[in-house]
Amino acid sequence: MNDRLQASVCVVVLLLIVGWVLYVGRAVFVPIVFGVIAVYVVVGFTRLLQRIPVVGSQLPVQLRYALSVFLIAAGIFFAVDMLVANRDGLMALAPRYQDSILALIQKIAALLHLETEPTWDSLRRDMLAQFNLQAILTGMLASLSSVIVNVFVVALYASFLLVEQRTFGEKLTNIAANARNAARIKSVIIDINGRIGAYLALKTLLGVLQGGVCWIAMRGVGLEFAGLWAVLIALLNYVPYIGSVLGIVFPTLMSVLQFGQWNEVLIVVISLTVVHFAIGNVLDPYLMGNSLNLSPFAILASMAIWSSIWGVAGAFLAVPITVSMTIIFSEFEMTRPVAVLLSKNGRLTYGESPPLT
Repeated sequence: MNDRLQASVCVVVLLLIVGWVLYVGRAVFVPIVFGVIAVYVVVGFTRLLQRIPVVGSQLPVQLRYALSVFLIAAGIFFAVDMLVANRDGLMALAPRYQDSILALIQKIAALLHLETEPTWDSLRRDMLAQFNLQAILTGMLASLSSVIVNVFVVALYASFLLVEQRTFGEKLTNIAANARNAARIKSVIIDINGRIGAYLALKTLLGVLQGGVCWIAMRGVGLEFAGLWAVLIALLNYVPYIGSVLGIVFPTLMSVLQFGQWNEVLIVVISLTVVHFAIGNVLDPYLMGNSLNLSPFAILASMAIWSSIWGVAGAFLAVPITVSMTIIFSEFEMTRPVAVLLSKNGRLTYGESPPLT
């Protein structure tokens, strides 16, 4: 009993230390993890190109990797270019949105029978005096520059990881004490790679589909910056549950500022809700099935934990990290109960060989 208690205390202390190190070093660890995710995406695209009928199997491996890298780089360039272009447009239309906000506030004030309707002068005096618009814009530009730098760092990490991928198996063989342990470790890594690769591939496919359909809906209504919101919706698709809500809320707020009429706003809300419901509740479960085998509560808890450690990046990385941890936990006798608790139905579809002690 004392040995088990001592072991439990040591595990808790170790987790606290690891969490503190991850939090303090988030500026270093987050780009590295995103680099690993980028490698998964590149490898997934390469395997997808190989499945193209007739032509795919004839393409050399190097050419498939080159095409995959080119497609991903083109997508990143497109997203960054759209972000920069729409930033200038948003700043140019800011006065008009300011008038829309004032009109909305005045309508609410009249509806509530307030004595005086607010003006921008009173709002600045009573509420907005403490904000410095120039400082906010400067911070936004600094954040944009930081994102571009991080994209370059992630691409650098991913490039080196792709180069070293060929020797990774040999390294594992040399690390393991014997051939049996080496085979066991390779089996775990193959399981992790398969599940995370399938998850990212399907999420990417569904994100592009969801963003495209939402773009058609928003463009049909005449919503400004529909392309920017479509890209945002596609990215938020990687964040379970909360991402779908934010993917509806942000364009809805934009429609309120632009139109000021409830008819167009309701059309945006209903159309986006229908698209998110159809893809998130019908198509997503149909394609994903039980491949992740994660409890919904475990997903939400992991998002909360990793978001508190790594911020917004943690929300995007929570599911792949939790899947990896669950598979690894299932391989050891002491941590296998944790893997069972994290699973969706309590039945592990991995770690079926006798757990390591």
